[in-house]
Amino acid sequence: MKFFNLDSPLMKFLSRMTDILWLNILTVVCSIPIVTAGASFTALHYVCLKMVRDEEGYITKDFFKSFKRNFKQATVIWLIILAILCVFYVDYKVLAAYTGALPKPIIVAGVIAAVVFLLFTGLYVFPVLSHFDNKTGATIKNAFFMSILALPRTILMVVLRVFPWAIIYFVERFETASFLIPLTVLFWISLPAYLSAKLYSKTFKRFEPETQSTNDDFSWSVGGTEETEGEKETIETDTDNSDKTEE
Repeated sequence: MKFFNLDSPLMKFLSRMTDILWLNILTVVCSIPIVTAGASFTALHYVCLKMVRDEEGYITKDFFKSFKRNFKQATVIWLIILAILCVFYVDYKVLAAYTGALPKPIIVAGVIAAVVFLLFTGLYVFPVLSHFDNKTGATIKNAFFMSILALPRTILMVVLRVFPWAIIYFVERFETASFLIPLTVLFWISLPAYLSAKLYSKTFKRFEPETQSTNDDFSWSVGGTEETEGEKETIETDTDNSDKTEE
C-alpha cells in the first residue's frame, strides 16, 4: 500500500515523530545532573532548527556536537536563570510576609515585569545561543530583543510550553483519558521545542546574511558586530561541512 511507502506522508510523519521522541529522551537524560540542563536545551534547539529546515544529519551526533560546543556558555546562562529564580522565590517569601508595607500595584507591576522578562528571554536564549555566536550578555540581550520583535509568535511559544501541563491538569480529572499522560511525557520537551523552532526560524533568518550557507551555524551575531566568544570561527564551520559531506 502507498501509505507504507518510505516516501509517503504517513511514513515521513512517523519518522519525524520518532526523531522527536528520541530527541526528548536525549534532552531528559542529559539534563539529569541539573547543571547540564542549559547545554542540553541548547543542543535540543540546535537539532530542532535543523529539523525544521531539513538540514539535519544524525540526530544524536548533531545533539552532542552542540552540547559539547556550547557547554560552557550554556551552563553559565542556565546558572544565571536558576539564580534569578531563587531570587524570585526569596522575594516572594519576603513580600508574602510584609505585603502590607508596600502598595499592591507596585508589587504586582514589578512581579509582572520581571516574570515577562524572564519568560520571554528564557524562551529564546537557548535557541539564540545554539545558532548565533555572541558573548553571554549579548546573547541574553538579543534573546529578549527577538522575543519582543516576534511578539505574536512568542505568545504562541508560551502556549506551547504550557500545553503539556494543561493536558496533565485536565486528564487527572477525566480518568478515561489517562492514556494521554504517558504520551505527553514522551514528547513533553522536544515537541514544543520543535514547533517553536517552526515559529522562530523565520525570525532568525532576518539576522542571517544572504551569503550564509545552510550549514554555517554559530557564525553570525544578531548584533552583527559582536566579538565572538570561544573562537567559534570559520575553521569549525568548514569542519561541519566536511562532516556533513562524509555522512
